[in-house]
Amino acid sequence: MKTTGNTILITGGGTGIGEALAHRFHDLGNTVIIAGRRMETLEKAVGDRSNIHALTLDQDDPAAIAAFAETLVKDFPSINVLVNSAGIMRMEMGLDKYRDLSDAEASITSNLLGPIRVTNALIEHLGRQPNAVIVNVSSGLAFVPLVIAPTYSAIKAAIHSYTESLRAVLKGKIEVIELVPPAVQTDLTPGQKANERFLPLDTFADQVIALFQQTPTPREILVEGADFMRNAEAEGRFDDTLAAINPFLK
Repeated sequence: MKTTGNTILITGGGTGIGEALAHRFHDLGNTVIIAGRRMETLEKAVGDRSNIHALTLDQDDPAAIAAFAETLVKDFPSINVLVNSAGIMRMEMGLDKYRDLSDAEASITSNLLGPIRVTNALIEHLGRQPNAVIVNVSSGLAFVPLVIAPTYSAIKAAIHSYTESLRAVLKGKIEVIELVPPAVQTDLTPGQKANERFLPLDTFADQVIALFQQTPTPREILVEGADFMRNAEAEGRFDDTLAAINPFLK
């Protein structure tokens, strides 16, 4: 992936990982469009950066995605990079009993169907652009689950698999990259931003950009600590890693 001169859409670009990457890609000389539900949040993320633009998007709504894609392509016809970063994380207790599945269903709609639908809406346009790239943000939890976030973990495993399929089908047409974050200090869940065991957001974003600037760009962006979970099964340490990130199971 070339890291300058692109027109980049980042969903979930108003906060957290999406916002940090938007700022860094902008500062490298790219036009960046950030998308999310709340314009106030997006405008705060834009700040005084002249070449970041904000568009609202409810990626839970298929009709809204279609309308968004039409507006995006009309206003920014040179868009050649899609970063699927938007998502929610819901904790779910009580897998051993009948329970309300509204959090699981909301997670599937937002975190799995959302990026699939956004990608689908833009795939033909991206396929006509030079240096086209799709970046899907998965998680270390795709490879070793956090059992109190079972649906989130399962969705990220599905995003990993879906990304592998996209890469195979789009070979030679669109570059497909998977970004696999470890635990990062963001507001994704309560208390996460202040957790000293997690990787600081700025450190994470700096490492991500450094990896994007490698030639060739890695097919999987694995920053410090991400390989602990990504490679657990291949290295024969899945059970130990599962126990390490879920100590309450003891």
